Amino acid sequence: MDSGKSTHAIQARDNYQNRNQVVLLMKPAIDTKGNMTIESRIGLSVTVDYAYSKEDDLFDFINSYCELRKKVNVVIIDEVQFSEPEQIDQLMRVTTDLNIPVICYGLKLDFQSRGFPGSTRLLEIAHETEEIKTMCDCGRKATYNARIDGRTGQFTLSGEQVKIDSSIFDTEEKKEETKPDRYIAFCPACYYKHVGCFGDVMNVLYGKNRNRPKQLSKLRDEAKK
Repeated sequence: MDSGKSTHAIQARDNYQNRNQVVLLMKPAIDTKGNMTIESRIGLSVTVDYAYSKEDDLFDFINSYCELRKKVNVVIIDEVQFSEPEQIDQLMRVTTDLNIPVICYGLKLDFQSRGFPGSTRLLEIAHETEEIKTMCDCGRKATYNARIDGRTGQFTLSGEQVKIDSSIFDTEEKKEETKPDRYIAFCPACYYKHVGCFGDVMNVLYGKNRNRPKQLSKLRDEAKK
């Protein structure tokens, strides 16, 4: 969050187009923010060529796009973390079988500090990775993303991994309007400070009765004696 990844995606597109290169700009359709556009926090906005669903075979689509329309020099994808792991492998096939470079921008971790499946697969097989750094309020490098519940205004560890817009929610009594969820980038120390202590976060992720390493439990038992 706040690293300027969408800005970088837009800049990469402009750099290729300024050199008369044909760019295929895409994003996952689940990213409904901006509808068919990529929008950056500094006000830049461009229309994507295609917003794909999780059922789409990206290799088949890009191959057909090249055959039916025109040659593509580069594929650029924003919000790639919302892709399916299988789609990441399909993008790899685009680079090997079609000889088209694919540049992806996205987040590594969700608000629970877990990897997005698509991002995890991308990190496993990517030819090259480059980190776009962002800063925590304390001045350290931010690597975690925290979610603020739009209904309560409080940090939360509960909810679906992908939640683009929560401006409307239903209750049994009525439908209310509320602010959308917000996300803030933190360093690990500030993440646990604001979201919950390390133990609380681990309890949410793994359960209160998670198994402790036997050696650690033994040391603690001996310390109590």
